[in-house]
Amino acid sequence: MSDGSRIPRRIEEFNSYIANTSAYLRAGTPTNAERLGILTDECAQWVAFSTEWVPLYVRYSDKKNSRTTAIKDQLMLIINECTELDRSCRLLDRIAASPNVTITDMETFNIKKGVLQKTTRTVPVTPISEPVVAGIQPIGGGSVSIKCHTATGRRPSIFGEANCVQYSYQVGGAPPVAADAAGLSRGISTKASFILPLGPENSAKYLYIFFQWYNTKHPELAGPWSLMQTILIL
Repeated sequence: MSDGSRIPRRIEEFNSYIANTSAYLRAGTPTNAERLGILTDECAQWVAFSTEWVPLYVRYSDKKNSRTTAIKDQLMLIINECTELDRSCRLLDRIAASPNVTITDMETFNIKKGVLQKTTRTVPVTPISEPVVAGIQPIGGGSVSIKCHTATGRRPSIFGEANCVQYSYQVGGAPPVAADAAGLSRGISTKASFILPLGPENSAKYLYIFFQWYNTKHPELAGPWSLMQTILIL
């Protein structure tokens, strides 16, 4: 589950957060969104929250003339929608797991809790050798259901020294030659059973995906990438 404490719930605090993060995603060449593996439509949705927020917040700030319960409710709805986008797409978890993440990225998105600060057992020096076994099922609407376990496990579960499963994937095009091939997107799930939303526009395309057990605090312990799996998106 995404860490909800990263996104402020108070209107005044969220105002700064959405303005700063929206501008940050679009900055740079390539943009910070591209560098961190955020998809174009995901970035557009995040920026749209900021665009919708600004005129409402201006009215909210005028306590005497235009602040109403309806305006406040609309602002709270945007906060909830932003939080839901993060929860469903795991945007901030993916930023935290990006091989390109920097301290500035973490500070900008308020990533300082959740999987990054969990108390863990004593970490061994030997990397994880256990591969991920993943069952993938298309469920329609451009989404797929994924259940991960070990070679000997029967139920979905995160392996021992890992705290999540990391995946590297591509939609459509020629099959990638490896999990670290250029152009692939990456994400993480702190749950072994999860839904990967790829968007209805990707229906009838093929998903190429790899998995590995991963520890966000100790990436040097990452397990081997699985063999590529290919599935038709419905």
